[in-house]
Amino acid sequence: MRTVSDKSKALMILGTASDVGKSVIAAGLCRIFYRSGIRVAPFKAQNMSLNSFVTMEGGEMGRAQVLQAHACGLAPNVDMNPILLKPEGDQRSQVVVHGSVFGSHEAGDYFDRKKELFPFVQASYERLASRYELIVIEGAGSAAEMNLRDRDLVNWPVAEMADATALLVADIDRGGVFAQVIGTLDLLSRKERRRVLGVVINRFRGDVQLFADGVNFIESRTGLPVLGVVPFLRSLELDQEDSLEIERYHHTCFTPRTVNIAVTLLPRMSNFTDFNVLAAESDVALRYAASPLDLGGADVVILPGSKNTIADLDHLRQSGFFEALKEHVRQGGELVGICGGYQMLGREISDPHGLEAGGRREGLNLLDVSTELLPQKRTVQVEASPLHLEAGPDCAVAGYEIHMGLTRLGHAMPSFRILRRVGEDGEATEDGATNGDGRVWGTYIHGVFDRPGFRRLWLNRVRERKGLQLLETAVSEKVTARLLSALDRWADHLKKHMDLARIFAALGL
Repeated sequence: MRTVSDKSKALMILGTASDVGKSVIAAGLCRIFYRSGIRVAPFKAQNMSLNSFVTMEGGEMGRAQVLQAHACGLAPNVDMNPILLKPEGDQRSQVVVHGSVFGSHEAGDYFDRKKELFPFVQASYERLASRYELIVIEGAGSAAEMNLRDRDLVNWPVAEMADATALLVADIDRGGVFAQVIGTLDLLSRKERRRVLGVVINRFRGDVQLFADGVNFIESRTGLPVLGVVPFLRSLELDQEDSLEIERYHHTCFTPRTVNIAVTLLPRMSNFTDFNVLAAESDVALRYAASPLDLGGADVVILPGSKNTIADLDHLRQSGFFEALKEHVRQGGELVGICGGYQMLGREISDPHGLEAGGRREGLNLLDVSTELLPQKRTVQVEASPLHLEAGPDCAVAGYEIHMGLTRLGHAMPSFRILRRVGEDGEATEDGATNGDGRVWGTYIHGVFDRPGFRRLWLNRVRERKGLQLLETAVSEKVTARLLSALDRWADHLKKHMDLARIFAALGL
């Protein structure tokens, strides 16, 4: 296979399993290289996630590579993640290639398309390699997925294409770290193993010095150096796309002194990163609600986005959420829908093209809107101003739309006025819908809470209803600033605990 090593250097972050920290290790290293003055870019050939982002050009890509792009000081570009798989069920995924829908495929059919899809991967990588000195590549799952070797699009074929030097990341927090590392390396071919520069042990809790014997054992058994034992860093406020991040918020306690927000946990929930910035606010208690009982004590309930809105609507009805949500509104609580959650708040959702389950479904009937699912996906960045709150010019929101539905308003008032859709000309339009008292509202805008002005205005409205003192916008501005500095905090942590000199030397940097 032809390589592009003459154009750039490549460092590949491989793992012993899924969720060992490949994404954040890659992001931290990207930040370190960027701060060292190196022109660096991220790359992951194929990502599987329901947390996605829309670029300025209107292309869809995984959020992990968005974080890594920001670490490199770059605007996200779909070449950084040429293939995105968005699961629609246990065996089927929507396939997004170079930012646009390529099709919807069963797992077996998709795996048979390696020869058809790998040229897209190679084209994206070569474009990046022609512009940057270093490409930090993230692998997927385990580096030793033996049953997928002949269909692999993301690990060793990419390592060979890029002539990459590799780091192997293992997670000691889940246990069995010696078996993780030694077993993975033993399953690699000699050619693959020669690419591995060393091992990184991630998420260590306690005194790192107590693992010295473990380091010696790994090094003597594998012949490879341990290039870092990275302590677990508490309160790491980076957008992470694995749903395991949600586990932290299953049992959050609601109190009379906090704004209590329950996000309904949907089986096919998408873009849960929409709510990370809310969880970061000191006056917010955020909980993911797996059952109707988990809604107890919530001031606000949010219905999030969904990759299969009809199936998740059926889940809400069958699991008792329908009555619980309606009772929440009857008791004066606020109910917010984002994207698919917004569609669920309406009278009905129809699927005339059979994109999901086909037919029609009755919605919660809390907003006078109806939605028809359409084959064409809308992916665009937007700026908007709220209409359902008394807001000044500093309360505009910015985010992006990712949806396949057309929602028509009846007598409901819109929630936002669209000021700009990036790349589109025309008059200002409207988005979303709100009921008469403003306590039930929906929007298609992902990232609607990201800007501190609107976020604090909205939170203060809830605080006012609870009789709590209103907080200055500066409180939320500090939260946003703290989140923006999280990459540097993480990079400093890696710099302290990894042998970067050996990595730089191996890459010739």
